[in-house]
Amino acid sequence: MAARTKSAKDRPSYRCTECGWTTAKWLGRCPECQAWGTVEEFGGAPAVRTTAAGRVSTAALPIGQVDSRQATARSTGVSELDRVLGGGLVPGAVVLFAGEPGVGKSTLLLDVAAKAASEERRTLYVTAEESASQVRLRADRIGAINDHLYLAAETDLSAVLGHLDAVKPSLLVLDSVQTVASPEIDGAPGGMAQVREVAGALIRASKERGMSTMLVGHVTKDGAIAGPRLLEHLVDVVLSFEGDRHARLRLVRGVKNRYGATDEVGCFELHDEGITGLADPSGLFLTRRDEPVPGTCLTVTLEGKRPLVAEVQALTVDSQIPSPRRTTSGLETSRVSMMLAVLEQRGRISSLGKRDIYSATVGGVKLTEPAADLAIALALASAASDTPLPKNLVAIGEVGLAGEVRRVTGVQRRLAEAHRLGFTHALVPTDPGKVPAGMKVTEVANMGDALRVLPRRSRTQAPQEDGARR
Repeated sequence: MAARTKSAKDRPSYRCTECGWTTAKWLGRCPECQAWGTVEEFGGAPAVRTTAAGRVSTAALPIGQVDSRQATARSTGVSELDRVLGGGLVPGAVVLFAGEPGVGKSTLLLDVAAKAASEERRTLYVTAEESASQVRLRADRIGAINDHLYLAAETDLSAVLGHLDAVKPSLLVLDSVQTVASPEIDGAPGGMAQVREVAGALIRASKERGMSTMLVGHVTKDGAIAGPRLLEHLVDVVLSFEGDRHARLRLVRGVKNRYGATDEVGCFELHDEGITGLADPSGLFLTRRDEPVPGTCLTVTLEGKRPLVAEVQALTVDSQIPSPRRTTSGLETSRVSMMLAVLEQRGRISSLGKRDIYSATVGGVKLTEPAADLAIALALASAASDTPLPKNLVAIGEVGLAGEVRRVTGVQRRLAEAHRLGFTHALVPTDPGKVPAGMKVTEVANMGDALRVLPRRSRTQAPQEDGARR
């Protein structure tokens, strides 16, 4: 007699303990979260369901008849954050705010919560990582005390939703989404299933109430946002908070924005009294001197749409070891190595290969775009010849391996920013377009043309002393 075939109800089913993904057969690795050994048997196979047509909540309208005033942005009270958000917070929008520990996320959002609170629009700040008294101490330090700012310390999702019913806020700040858990979902707080459930519940509450929500998110050691990638798809805005903990500068970048552009950058300064926006941050990246110093060159970098004047510094000393040191800070080591090779081969400066090279930026700014190549090369050449570049000079351009100086984007915006700050001379690639009135702009086609800004006697003397090629 043939064995009876098992029905779908009798067949086992398997579920990932990390993200909740289900399947009808066992797998060693979950295809959803890529975790190994997390797929376990939990019961009968999932029944196949079909969804019938139901009653609609609101009738569909022609798009021209939809009221767009409900999506009008409201200012957060912090102009630099409004710049990145596209004007402010939209009612019902959910913002994910991610950054490394200690970078200043909680300080900034507590300041935003206090400035956005008013009698008509209450703000609820929920902390799941600190006690209420700890947050109160920070609020006293940064001056974030407001009678319409409500504070709660909760780690349970149902309790957070209960606070929403009691306070009825216009803005919710949750710090952080990885430390809140739902009792109805298996898994520890911060797991993929928990993060998905908590974020989904808060997003639904935001859309139903017309409440803006700001979620603080953790990042992994490589800088990616922790949790399932689905979290970034569910929210409306994803902001990245960047900065070196040893520097004062903090940058807020838009990674995703359904209400504005993603090429805007907000600049902030972190200090003992809190964090403040910087409408003109270029002063952090410059060193004011009465006389020029060898080994320094200024450039203009673009952070999103914003031009920032930054300073590149270089120092060369005789090496005491067979393999000279190459140390960089704020610059890409590969770009500096390329500029050294170009200077040696195309600029005929052979003294650099046998010397220790130290290069850095001022103020903690990181220069990664190729437009800083010309400034790096001139700073290295100036340090090698111990000759300062002319005062009030900025250099903009990408340098190729053949020694040519290539065009970069936004030259006119860069020159306008340099002229606004009082710089009178600029080295740029050929055909820069319209230049500011009263500013002397020198077009250079290759490194040979660019090196002519150094005094001729010093340019020829240094290679002679170091045995340079002629």
